[in-house]
Amino acid sequence: MIYKLMLAGAVILANQALASNERLEEVTIIGSPEDAKNLPGSAYVVSETELEKFQYTDINRMVRQVPGVYLQEEDGFGLRPNIGIRGTGSERSDKITLLEDGVLIAPAPYAAPAAYYFPTAGRMSSVEVLKGASILHQGPATVGGIINLISTRIPDQSSGAVSLEAGEYGSYRVSAHYGSSAENWGWLVESHQQESEGFKNIDNSSKDSGFDIEDYVIKARLNTNSDANVYQQLDFKFQYSEELSDETYVGLTDADFSQNENRRYGLTELDQMQNRHSGANLRHTARFNETLSLTTTAYYNRFKRDWFKVDKVNGTGFNNVISAANGGDALAQSILDGLTDTEVKIKHNNREYLSKGLQFVAEWLIKDHQLEAGIRYHEDDVDRFQPTEVFQQTNGKLVFDQVNAPSSSNNRVEQAEAVSLHLMDQWQVNDALELTLGVRHEDIETQQKRYSDPIRTSSAVTAKNQVNETLWSLGATYDLNDQWQLLAGVHSGFAPASAGSMENVDPEKSTNYEAGFRFQNDRLNASMIAFYSDYESTVLNCSAAFPCGDQTSGSQSLGQSEIKGLELTLNANLYSGSRFNLPLTVSYTYTDAEITNADDNGSLQDGDVLRYVPENVLNAQLGLEMHSGWNTYLSASYIDAMCHDNSCDRSGVDSTLVETDDLLVFDLVSQYPLNEMTSVYFKIDNLLDDQKVVARSPGGVRPNKLRTAIVGVKFSF
Repeated sequence: MIYKLMLAGAVILANQALASNERLEEVTIIGSPEDAKNLPGSAYVVSETELEKFQYTDINRMVRQVPGVYLQEEDGFGLRPNIGIRGTGSERSDKITLLEDGVLIAPAPYAAPAAYYFPTAGRMSSVEVLKGASILHQGPATVGGIINLISTRIPDQSSGAVSLEAGEYGSYRVSAHYGSSAENWGWLVESHQQESEGFKNIDNSSKDSGFDIEDYVIKARLNTNSDANVYQQLDFKFQYSEELSDETYVGLTDADFSQNENRRYGLTELDQMQNRHSGANLRHTARFNETLSLTTTAYYNRFKRDWFKVDKVNGTGFNNVISAANGGDALAQSILDGLTDTEVKIKHNNREYLSKGLQFVAEWLIKDHQLEAGIRYHEDDVDRFQPTEVFQQTNGKLVFDQVNAPSSSNNRVEQAEAVSLHLMDQWQVNDALELTLGVRHEDIETQQKRYSDPIRTSSAVTAKNQVNETLWSLGATYDLNDQWQLLAGVHSGFAPASAGSMENVDPEKSTNYEAGFRFQNDRLNASMIAFYSDYESTVLNCSAAFPCGDQTSGSQSLGQSEIKGLELTLNANLYSGSRFNLPLTVSYTYTDAEITNADDNGSLQDGDVLRYVPENVLNAQLGLEMHSGWNTYLSASYIDAMCHDNSCDRSGVDSTLVETDDLLVFDLVSQYPLNEMTSVYFKIDNLLDDQKVVARSPGGVRPNKLRTAIVGVKFSF
């Protein structure tokens, strides 16, 4: 009943109003970089200008300049990002709320929050990262923060652009978009094509280890005249993409990595991901006057993937074979080298995801209060049907043997139904003080159903949960003067457990605090924000990519934990002269994350660390901007070693095989305008060709991308 009342209230408010004369922009959660500086909490916008500096297509490289964000690389290209915010852990970005143009975009954010699909980063125009008290207007995950990807906007007039680039290891990219606008309509078409042969070499094989991506977007807008009594705008967006990538879960032993970081074992020759994603959004906005608007959004996303990859070798998990080889087992090493014949089982990790919903957001201004009320009905599910093909490794090559039907754990459907409501009040108390108050309620029902036969004639419900959670937030900013601003906030953190979780696994819950200051003048912008999160319950969502011991599905409770840290940002113009400028951007994050009251499962202890949370992360960017238009930028990124296992920091524990390496990477780009419409650029990723261990999940070690040179040209018209 409460949902119907809130929806009815929003509609009543909408019907009371009058006129508007503004065309509405894409859905953002922050706005401009200048808007980010006024929020009661940590917020960062990687603008279109910032993205164009380095011409990145890897989301990891795009957001590593954002303080409080942690990245755990996997493939070197950012195809399967693992992003964490403020200590949440980075496993498949499952503890952050991921949006595209303000719409949930993870394949199944409630039923299976691990984001095995990530939008093509190369077609995005900007990226927003929001933390703190303001995040409660989005969900479901509020423990760390929100990432909102902003796609290419419909232009104000007929215009377009084409970017062409080619580089080492068979890499190329073609990105193009064109659109137009008039008083009552607008449209855009876009295509992004990207390919690479990869930088890893597979034993006894001529196959490459690269990828091929194609992505298409269509947008359209219809709107009333600017002088209409009620301004209305209807936006439509359709997106379709395909990916074929020869990626594997099997890493290397530490000894093999030290000999050749870019080697892949021959038994992974057939490993390959194939996926397709399609989505459609329809958004209607009515702006009645300068104080009231109502936005209605319907969305539908479907994602289908089959990751055909090694599951078991010689009757056991491949990670066990690698562990045995690391321990000196000669037979295990011989199997990995292809010298010993053995059985290899390769599973079709075949899944289909569906996510759809309808959301209403009403915004209105009442005196000094900017209010926002919203309601969203959401459904998602994931359907797994995962048979296994058996091969025999014979003389270093894989020979097909047979197909095994999937077990019930590989033949299951997980579903979620959720209703969420939020109310936010941005209150301008006086000229100096602004308060942000928020409340959010999540009502979630999940279910897992397993089938005992391939044709699904019989099934059993193996997990069923219902969660009702009410969250709150309070944030404040206080302007000491035109240059100094104080900020503070506290909010409830929440992240739902996956649909396969047992009934005794609570959702992740925390209370999150932050406080700090901002400073700005004509030459310098700086901020320092301390954060502290007190977790009532800490939950790991288990998967094949990030298993919880031997558990590869459902969720596991770690107990209570604490996360504390510090975020620093600095933007300065070191020199501004008649011929050139020297801009400098620095961001730094310190984090201390540990379990304070471990669940009694026999494997955890008080004081254990949270895995894949680095202590120190630093990014610095220095530019040389010539007034002629020739610009050169150098980026330096450092990330501390991260624990792969919660126990790696215990006294007396040898962490050699359970943590990553610390890593310092430099990227360089130089751009030169040939004329007003054409520019060329040359860039080198990983300038010093430094490769380290950046991941150990789920088995074996993996490197970051090696040095790669790329040349490109961009035409604007």
